[in-house]
Parts: sequence; C-alpha cells; structure tokens
Amino acid sequence: MALRKYKPITAGTRWRIGNAYAEITTNEPEKSLLEPMPRTAGRNVQGHRSMRYKGGGHKKKYRVIDFKRNKKDLQAKVSTIEYDPNRSAFIALVEYTDGEKRYIIAPQGLQVGITITSGDSVAPEIGNALQLKNMPLGTNVHNIEMQPEQGGKLARSAGSSAQLTSKEEKYAVLKMPSGEIRRVLINCYATVGVVSNSDHSLQTMGKAGRNRWRGIRPRVRGVAMNPVDHPMGGGEGKASGGHPRSRTGKYAKGQITRKRGKASNKLILQRKNGRKPSK
Repeated sequence: MALRKYKPITAGTRWRIGNAYAEITTNEPEKSLLEPMPRTAGRNVQGHRSMRYKGGGHKKKYRVIDFKRNKKDLQAKVSTIEYDPNRSAFIALVEYTDGEKRYIIAPQGLQVGITITSGDSVAPEIGNALQLKNMPLGTNVHNIEMQPEQGGKLARSAGSSAQLTSKEEKYAVLKMPSGEIRRVLINCYATVGVVSNSDHSLQTMGKAGRNRWRGIRPRVRGVAMNPVDHPMGGGEGKASGGHPRSRTGKYAKGQITRKRGKASNKLILQRKNGRKPSK
C-alpha cells in the first residue's frame, strides 16, 4: 500500500496524509451485491438518541461480503480490487466458474487475474480458504471462524492477521493481532494471508470536516463539562478531572470488564497483557 502526503496549499491539506489507493482497480461496485444502508444518526427505534456524536455523513451502500467462503472446491477468478466505505480493508470481487460473483476481504498481495479456491484439500496460498488443521504451522491467516460454518469473525480489519502457532487434538492455537493466545476449533475455516491496506492506521484526516463526511460529530471532553453533565467536569480553571471514567461513572482504566466464568475463558491461554484469564 502507498500513502499520499498532500502539499500544504490549504489549511486542510497541510497535515493530511491520505491513501493513494494504488491497489484499487475500479470505482464502480458490483450492483448485484449492493444493499441499502439507512442511517440512524445514533437514534433507536423510538427516535431517542442512544449514541452520541453520530450524524450526517455521506450516503453509502452496504457491500455484501462472503465471510463463509462456502463454495467449496470451485475456482474463482479475481475480477477487481475495490474500496469499501464500510470497512478499513479493501475488498475483492471474485467470479466463480459457474458465473456467480461474490465479494471477499482482499488479502495483501492479491491481484486481478489470480485464481483462488476454498476447500479441505486446497493449497495454503494467499486468498485460499481452508480448515486450520490443513495449514502448516506459522501460517498467517485472517477471516477466522469461531464456530464451524459460522463465517469469519476474527482478524478482518486492515493489516491484521493471526498466526497459527500449534495444533492440539481438538483445537488450533492462534496468536491474535492483539497478542492474545487462544484456541479455536481445528475444523474452523480461515483465509490465508494478511488483510490488505496495512497502512490504514498511518492516515491523517487533516481537518475536522473529513470526519463530518464520515458521519462523526465533534466530541466534547468530559473535563470541559459541568459537574452535572460528567463526573470529571467542573473545577476552577484546569483543576478538574480525577480518575478517568465515563459519563455514567464507569472507570476507564484498571477495571476488569470481562465477566468471570465466561464460557470462552477456557479457550484463552494468555491475554494480551500477558496474564492468564480468570476462571
């Protein structure tokens, strides 16, 4: 991926670092795979605001992504690499030999014209989807299922991947993008490779208006509010704040948020902070 640093011809471009979109091959999405995406502006079904700092933004449609990769042993040719406004990663349009078209999350290195397959006996090459038990140790994978035939849930954002470190009788052990080491059922499917657009985190908006185009409204700091509005508000001058916490008083740092006795605790061998999970 390539980044583009803009010349400071305006105040908004002075600090802007954008995506050069060198991998993108078309600007026109596949119409048969688009669905309407109504915007709620953070309101629930009663019309009450349930989430702050949302509203506005450019209109967009949802691209239907094939997370399951359930067309087994059928070759698909990559037609285009496209931008998806709903996710940080790029997507790829693939066409199967029977004529069906689907979108998948594009891994890094996938190019137009490459043929990919999913199945139990396919080679562990970039873009192919197969069960974890059929992959060699050390393979980087993404779009990982947590339950068989559920569809990929893990490692789907730009530049992310998990590494297959070992195999047990029933489980495969993965090192997650967060550093967490956990077990996943060995007959779950995953896609080989690292997710595309790895430099996504290095982009800079450059101006507040670009976030408004994305549907993000300005966020007010808690210390800038009054005591009636936020636990960290009030005080003379900058003598306010206290322990970082949310508007409802929930601590932001140091508090355990994961429930004890959660069913998946037995699958986590090591948390991202190096500790073992609570039983």
